[in-house]
Formats: sequence, C-alpha cells, structure tokens
Amino acid sequence: MLIGELAAQAGMTKDTLRFYEKVGLVAGRRLPNGYRDFPPETVAWLHYVRTAQTLGFSLAEISRHGEELRDAPDAAEALSALFEEKIQVIDVRMAELAALRAELDARVGTGCPLRAAAGQGG
Repeated sequence: MLIGELAAQAGMTKDTLRFYEKVGLVAGRRLPNGYRDFPPETVAWLHYVRTAQTLGFSLAEISRHGEELRDAPDAAEALSALFEEKIQVIDVRMAELAALRAELDARVGTGCPLRAAAGQGG
C-alpha cells in the first residue's frame, strides 16, 4: 500500500511514516516510479507502536524489541516480560523523583533555593 493510504489507515501523517522508515521502525520497498509500497501488516505494527508509546516506551525501545516480539514463540508472554521490565524502570524513576522532591521541599523557605536547608551543612 502507498504511504498516503497507510497514513490514513494508521491515523498518522506521511511525515511521521517517513521518519519511522528513516529510523527503521517500518520498511517499505520503492516502486519503479519511486513511490513507497508498504505491506498491509504495517498498519497493525503502527497501531502497536502508537500503543507502546502511550505506555511509556520510547521509539528506540520499540525498535529494539520489535523483532524480538515478532520472533517470540509466545508474543503475550514476551510482552508481559517487557511490561515487567518497564515497571521496574518506572519504580526506580519514581524513587529518584521522590528523593528529588524531598530535597526541593527541604530547601523551601531557606531564602535561597540553592542553599541546603538549615542544619544540613553546606
């Protein structure tokens, strides 16, 4: 299918698809007239990409795991493992953000937000 039809079916712009092709998320072949031709299963893949992005996965992560998922004997099991890994990353980030918030909270009212709170040295 041509890029315009793919864009319409996937709910994306042609520019987005060109970018995805450039970074290796989708692959189309060139027809003799220079047009891009994508296989029909690209639509489902693009829906997966969009969903994965809304779940917090970066394009790099999606690209890195895409082939692994396609080749997995049990895609649902492979996806669950990826979700568990992502949850661990989120938990670490949440702990980092909680520590940062506590540090900022300790500096509120110190007169200078770059000074440590009274009694903490520095």
